[in-house]
Amino acid sequence: MTEFHRVTPEFAVAGQLEIADIARAAAEGYKVLVCNRPEGEDPGQPTEAEIKSATETAGLTYKSLPYTGQTPPGVVAETAVLLDETNGPVLAYCRTGKRSIMAWALAQALSGDRSPEEIIALASRAGYDLSGAKGALDTLAPKS
Repeated sequence: MTEFHRVTPEFAVAGQLEIADIARAAAEGYKVLVCNRPEGEDPGQPTEAEIKSATETAGLTYKSLPYTGQTPPGVVAETAVLLDETNGPVLAYCRTGKRSIMAWALAQALSGDRSPEEIIALASRAGYDLSGAKGALDTLAPKS
């Protein structure tokens, strides 16, 4: 069973999900599942088709925003729109949750919903150290 790290009431991250985790996510009230992990990144990870099928069976919406390395601007923008338009909690996952928390953090900074300091504090409470991303968060945050 994969641990879900609640960042805010509207957003959580997780490492690689197993198929059984998806029904649990639906039971816990999540509405959207976001995959930030590329297909076939590790041998043995469930395929995108398996995850998507289980997500739809559980009544969740599935969104694929995979990437490796630095968070692409397109993923940040799509994450910001998704968070703005989704009515209900979002669960995002990748191998360890780090890519998912970064996409969320940068999207939050871009939208101006939270200050860089608040983003870093929320991530820290969820178990992720984003202090090294403060410069990027400051750059994206709206200027007063």
